[in-house]
Formats: sequence, structure tokens, C-alpha cells
Amino acid sequence: MTVRAVVKGVGHYLPERVVENVEFEATLDTSDEWIRTRSGIERRHFAAEGETTSMMGTKAARNALLDAGLTADDIDAVIVATSTPDLTFPSVATMIQSELGMRHGFGFDVQAVCAGFIYALSNANAQITSGQAKRILVIGAETFSRIMDWEDRSTCVLFGDGAGALVLEAQDGTGTSADRGILSIDLNSDGSYKDMLYVDGGVSTTGTAGKLRMQGNALFRQAVQKLASTAETALERAGITSNDIDWVVPHQANIRIIEGTAKKLGLSMDKVVVTVQDHGNTSAASIPLAMSVGKARGQIKQGDICVAEAIGGGLAWGAVVLRW
Repeated sequence: MTVRAVVKGVGHYLPERVVENVEFEATLDTSDEWIRTRSGIERRHFAAEGETTSMMGTKAARNALLDAGLTADDIDAVIVATSTPDLTFPSVATMIQSELGMRHGFGFDVQAVCAGFIYALSNANAQITSGQAKRILVIGAETFSRIMDWEDRSTCVLFGDGAGALVLEAQDGTGTSADRGILSIDLNSDGSYKDMLYVDGGVSTTGTAGKLRMQGNALFRQAVQKLASTAETALERAGITSNDIDWVVPHQANIRIIEGTAKKLGLSMDKVVVTVQDHGNTSAASIPLAMSVGKARGQIKQGDICVAEAIGGGLAWGAVVLRW
């Protein structure tokens, strides 16, 4: 008998404010057409003044619990993937734990930028398969609008805010790829690529939050190759092929990266859950957001094989294969 970490529920939250591409035309030398053709993004959501990462994460968590038919009393741990915490410390996870009324269990944050949710899923999977926890809320939540340089037209139009959450539950499996739950994981990082995507501030350097800096063209070339490679490795570990995939749920950074990765994997875009046009790049929130939207659309169904892959600052990248 093998213990599997099975998706029991999924939910998301998006801030009320929707920012269409045309809004940037008033302050930047850009256009709706320029943004769409280069990124596939049409709009994104920005958090309201005073609306924090933990607030959004809490709302996504509540929606995931509702979907799972569970309450906070049923949860053993909260793991949050974020690069935009409310405070330097304590963790966003403990803030969400408190908001949910949990006085038991444990919570902590994971920071791997846009790959953060993959890393958080890996950590949750390890906690569940080792018997450390039975049910875990895994949340991706970001307020990237707080670290944008609004004069940098190449980056500030790409990012948005939001949160997504999964409830993972320990269930018995057979140890084969027919099991529901997480079947395999592949994680990678290479710090020599640091200058491709980073924030120019921090506690031990400037004492400020800093602003996001990105070498878009260089990052694009790395992303397609590394995303396809990590997905292939994870599929091999799960003992399945790309023919078995029902859905790819990629990090929603750029439609051209998503299309390029699907092509390398030999997959039709009909098998890809795409939300980038409505959300922009929400970093660690993008995969759980896409999973929640994909389920709500009627795309992702129980028993489907899903591959999630992401790359972010670090560079850090990875993939998860799971049967929904």
C-alpha cells in the first residue's frame, strides 16, 4: 500500500479591480496590441489598497475548503508559496492559519518565485507521504503589483495579483500510475541565472522591498527548454508518456512560452489550461488559479492526468504529475 497526496478541493480568489491593457496607454509608451501580441495578456487584477497577500490567500483557502467539503478543523498544516509576503515575518501561512481559526497544526511559507507552488506541492507531498500530516492547504498568493516599476513598460504590464489553493489529503493507493494524487515531482534550480529575474531590494541589502527587474528575451529562451525538460523528467518518473496527459496546467507567464512548451512536448493547445489572458503573470498563484478555473470551466475532471510546470527567479523550475 502506498500513501498518495490527493487533491480533495480547489479554490481561488481574484481582487475586484480589473486592469485592461488600454489603462497602461495613458502612462506608458505601449498599446493593447503590443501587450497582447508579445504576452497574450489582455487584463489582470490588482489588489485594492490595504488588500494583502494573506487576505487573498485566506479567501482562496476558504473556497478550496468549501469545494472539499471540509473545515479548517480538518486541516493539519498550511503551506503558502509567495514572494510578496505581508511582512518580512511572520509567515503568510501563520496569518492565514489564524484567519481560518486554526489553533492547531503548523504553517510556513515557501519562496521559489514563480515556481513556488510546485515547490510547495513537493513539500506538502513529502509531509503527507511521510505521515507528518493528513490534510494540507497548499496556497499560492501574490501581490506583485506592489513591486512593479511603473515606468518599465517591458515588465509592469505582465504581472497581476491573486491567489489559488488546493486541499491535499492522504489516501491509500496501489503505487501505480493508476492512483489518484501526486505521482511524481521534479525540482531544479541554478543560481547562476540570478540576473535574469530578480527584485533589486531586500532586508539585508537595501532595507526596502525593491522593484522587479527582468531580462525578458534571455528568460524566454531558458523557459521553454527547461519547462519541457522538467515535464518530461516528471512524466518518466511517473511511468507515463505525453500521450497519457489530459491537461497541462502551466505557469501562466506568457502565451508564447506556454505554446512553445506544449509544442516541445508534442501536445495540442487543446490540452492546455490557459488563463494568462485574464490574470497576467501571478507568479506562485498562477498554477492553483489555473487549476481552480480549469475545474470550474469543466476542463479538469476527477481521474484526469495533469502536468503542472513552472519556472521563476533563481532560476528555479520544476514539474508535478498528478491524477486529479
